[in-house]
Amino acid sequence: MAVQVLRRTFTVDEYHQMIEAGVLTEDDRVELLEGEIVGMTPIGSPHAACVKRLNHFFSDRVGNRALVSVQDPIQISEHSEPEPDAALLRPHPDFYAESHPKPEDVLLVVEVAESSVEYDRDRKIPAYGRAGIAEAWLVDLAGEVIEAYSDPSAHGYRKIRRLWRSDSLAPQVFPDLKVAVDDVLG
Repeated sequence: MAVQVLRRTFTVDEYHQMIEAGVLTEDDRVELLEGEIVGMTPIGSPHAACVKRLNHFFSDRVGNRALVSVQDPIQISEHSEPEPDAALLRPHPDFYAESHPKPEDVLLVVEVAESSVEYDRDRKIPAYGRAGIAEAWLVDLAGEVIEAYSDPSAHGYRKIRRLWRSDSLAPQVFPDLKVAVDDVLG
């Protein structure tokens, strides 16, 4: 006889209650995705350096057109509050002090993968697309490629471009912010 495993999914509100109660702390490297509390892999030096490069590039160039968010939560559904490595957000007078950004606030989301590329590609990126976030980038450090996702749908993203070291790309919303893939990968 097969044993049926029951799984309990959580809402964003329940997730926050666990943080407030001390069940989860800010030091726990976890995020909520599709109702599951998922442990995030440790950040290695190449990953951290890539995030710093992205932060530097975007902060230096977007000006007042967007807020640069680094490894901060965004609430993309009632059951998902991932923490992308970088995001460009619509400017907000209180810098999102009242609540985390929602999908309509996110202009671009970027995930950097050193060892988590399958998880990011198969779970996180499609979740961003289903939430209606216009564009997502997956920086695959091991594969030395950036995957640019656009045209969100109920199943994820309909368009994927793969960009290699000799290529460059720019966020759709800011075509003047062209960056060389070499400069992102380091």
